Amino acid sequence: MAIDLLGPDPIYQQIAAVILERIKDGTYELNRAIPSEAEMCDEFSVSRNTVRAAIRSLNKQGAVRTVRGRGTFVAAQPPQ
Repeated sequence: MAIDLLGPDPIYQQIAAVILERIKDGTYELNRAIPSEAEMCDEFSVSRNTVRAAIRSLNKQGAVRTVRGRGTFVAAQPPQ
């Protein structure tokens, strides 16, 4: 799934959708870390604030959990 920088949907929502799809398809395994904010900034060519907004959105959905100083991990029971 590509990010449409000029599309109508906010970029952070598009990134959150990509991450959620990777969780669902097993690319990111349960209880394992997802790539760092810096890695996602490089992958999607966006600012750190945009990546953080995507992660915040996924935190609220219960798909990931962030551990300060360790990273962001796929939740044990991500939403279906």
